[in-house]
Amino acid sequence: MKNPRGPYPGRQIFLGRTAEGNPAFAYLVTGRSAASRERRATPRENSVIMGPIDSTDYDWLRHYTAIKYDNNIGLLAVSNGIQTEAVFELYRLLYHTATTPMRSYLKKVMDGANYEPDTLETPRISGVITNIAGTTDPAFLLSIKIARKPAYVWQVKPAPGEFYGVSTYHGDLENPGAYQAENGPDTIMVMAAKAKELADTVYELTRAEYQGDDIRVSAVAGVREDDNMTWKLDHINRHGDK
Repeated sequence: MKNPRGPYPGRQIFLGRTAEGNPAFAYLVTGRSAASRERRATPRENSVIMGPIDSTDYDWLRHYTAIKYDNNIGLLAVSNGIQTEAVFELYRLLYHTATTPMRSYLKKVMDGANYEPDTLETPRISGVITNIAGTTDPAFLLSIKIARKPAYVWQVKPAPGEFYGVSTYHGDLENPGAYQAENGPDTIMVMAAKAKELADTVYELTRAEYQGDDIRVSAVAGVREDDNMTWKLDHINRHGDK
């Protein structure tokens, strides 16, 4: 199976269900430049941080909290930047105030976060899996904010083994451009049951080289267990773990 966005998706989020129907996600990080590739995913309590592999100075566009989750309510937020914390806290508030987790809330956060101020005008992408308050019925929300366009937000309803994805780029290694959101999210089928299987699969989706080097950086995946609350995560780093 190949990446639906081609050889260079940039950063990519998938939301879906395992073969058994459990809510699940995956986050893929790729990079063309040496600086982009010199990162690793590091679990920290209820978060996963994308950070440098050495003592490199903090760069707010490359180093950020990518994933945050709450095992008391089944909530998980994933993004490619500083918006992760805002998305997580907003949907945690909605859960505890028994407010329906509508798409419009995520749209406001993404419009406010805007695109990344780099030379490629990289879009911001985010995903949320949250229980509707008082139930164990999950809602899956996926979003992208592209330069000079309102944020797109989709509420997806994956079947077992089905994953919906959005990426920052459309996949051209030499001339990457923003994801073509007008056509909606991509879909792939992954009949995985565990987080490691899902991380392995997503990491293998994009086996590509740029100027003689593998562009893959990290893949992180998670599966919500049968209690519909607890997340189990796994990850792969090209540079290994600390």
